[in-house]
Amino acid sequence: METKNLADLYDLPPVDWSAVTSRLDQGFTQAPDTGGPNRHTCWLTTLDADGAPHTTGVGAEWLDGEWWFETGRRTRKGRNLERDPRCTLAVALQEFDLVVSGTASVVTDPAAVSRLAHAWAAGGWPCRVDESGTALTAEFSAPSAGPPPWHVYRITPVSATVLATTGSGGATRFDF
Repeated sequence: METKNLADLYDLPPVDWSAVTSRLDQGFTQAPDTGGPNRHTCWLTTLDADGAPHTTGVGAEWLDGEWWFETGRRTRKGRNLERDPRCTLAVALQEFDLVVSGTASVVTDPAAVSRLAHAWAAGGWPCRVDESGTALTAEFSAPSAGPPPWHVYRITPVSATVLATTGSGGATRFDF
């Protein structure tokens, strides 16, 4: 991993990536009234066919050192990712703002899909693995996810930018 201190102009040290992942490992919730000013929202940006960015909130999960999200494959973001897997995921936590850039791929491994279903259910969304074993279903999801089945995606990061919002501050880019 290559690190670039974006705040050396202000004599601030680089942000420690292990501190970022340690905080993410503690978990965060996206339910209303549970964090941030009111909650933590993950924002996914994909690329439309003309190259324009398309940004929408998603239910993302940091699990086992990786970012995951779910959506229907026929949604705008699902179609965008099928055509061009490049994306960014952004979230603001109390300690830092984080933007991860990389590629997203559909996960079809039944064990991984099941693990994510359990993680989302533990966080309050009562989803379950569907009959195929490779997608999710539930009585509801975010309207932007489209109708079930919802497929699990994993983001393979290329870079991340962290802006520390507590302590002495700082800004660092990480290239993986």
